[in-house]
Amino acid sequence: MEFQIIRRKADKALKKLLFLVFLTFILTACNSSTLSISEIESVPEKVQKVIDEKNKLQLINEVDKDVSYIVFRTKGTVTTALETVDDTLIIKLDVTNQQDNEIKQHVYKLTFDSNLDTINIHINGKSTPIDNVTGI
Repeated sequence: MEFQIIRRKADKALKKLLFLVFLTFILTACNSSTLSISEIESVPEKVQKVIDEKNKLQLINEVDKDVSYIVFRTKGTVTTALETVDDTLIIKLDVTNQQDNEIKQHVYKLTFDSNLDTINIHINGKSTPIDNVTGI
């Protein structure tokens, strides 16, 4: 009899502990951003309004969000990759097939962790300055 009472109390304590672990996991997942970059075809209107056609490379930051947009104008095909080093995000843009004479605009949506405080963009392996940084 005494063993059953102890077992019920242990079961209740275990259920509470599992619930707290599950709740902590959910809250942590909701507060973290996934690091990603993807080219977008449908550019949001608020982003379109601040794109400067004269710039080769522009960074548009959404204020109070872990989202930015990268506007990159180039000839050829672009592939992207992301790398983090300490608190720096390195965005790698590699351009191939540059025989095309037409300059194309590529817009990428970037989501990142707010713990990263520096963005460095490399084009074909070379660190490249951003022509214009804008907040929306």
